[in-house]
Amino acid sequence: MKIVMGLGNPGPRYDDTRHNVGWWALDRMAHDWEFGPFEQEGPALVTGGVVASQEVLLVKPTTYMNRSGMALRPHLGREGFSVSRDLMVVLDDATRPAGRVRLRPGGSAGGHNGLKSIEALLGHRDYPRLRIGVGRPPPDADLVSWVLSPMAAEDEDRVLGVLAELPGALELWMDEGMESAMNRINR
Repeated sequence: MKIVMGLGNPGPRYDDTRHNVGWWALDRMAHDWEFGPFEQEGPALVTGGVVASQEVLLVKPTTYMNRSGMALRPHLGREGFSVSRDLMVVLDDATRPAGRVRLRPGGSAGGHNGLKSIEALLGHRDYPRLRIGVGRPPPDADLVSWVLSPMAAEDEDRVLGVLAELPGALELWMDEGMESAMNRINR
């Protein structure tokens, strides 16, 4: 089973913010893969189905960003599940221009509280993540305020444009592995 976890914050207040781009990506995947609606399961909204001959579970933590690891905990004990092979975390990245994506097999949290929470749970950094650029904050901007605010229309269009490519890239990750998917999507 593959688990794709999109990081974000619950509630209408956060729906349109940069920090919820991970949820936007999962909504796009659920639509393109014709999964059913997300339903509350413990500390997450979950939906799933079969993609590229793989059982896939899409998970949107409802724990707020800094406690995202709690939503992953119930899935770690699944038989045959390997974090480095079967988990993909999708998140916003305020260090990249809007619409630029970076798929990696591991790395640091880079100050992102959602990744810090997942790393605290796992005890390591060796799990795949797909970072979606939401634009860099202006020099005088507070980072928290920046990621918890909506994007300018032009930036949002760039992000929405790249979201259309993500289901295909993740299908490639599931079918051929990380390197093939990185070659297709990283820019």
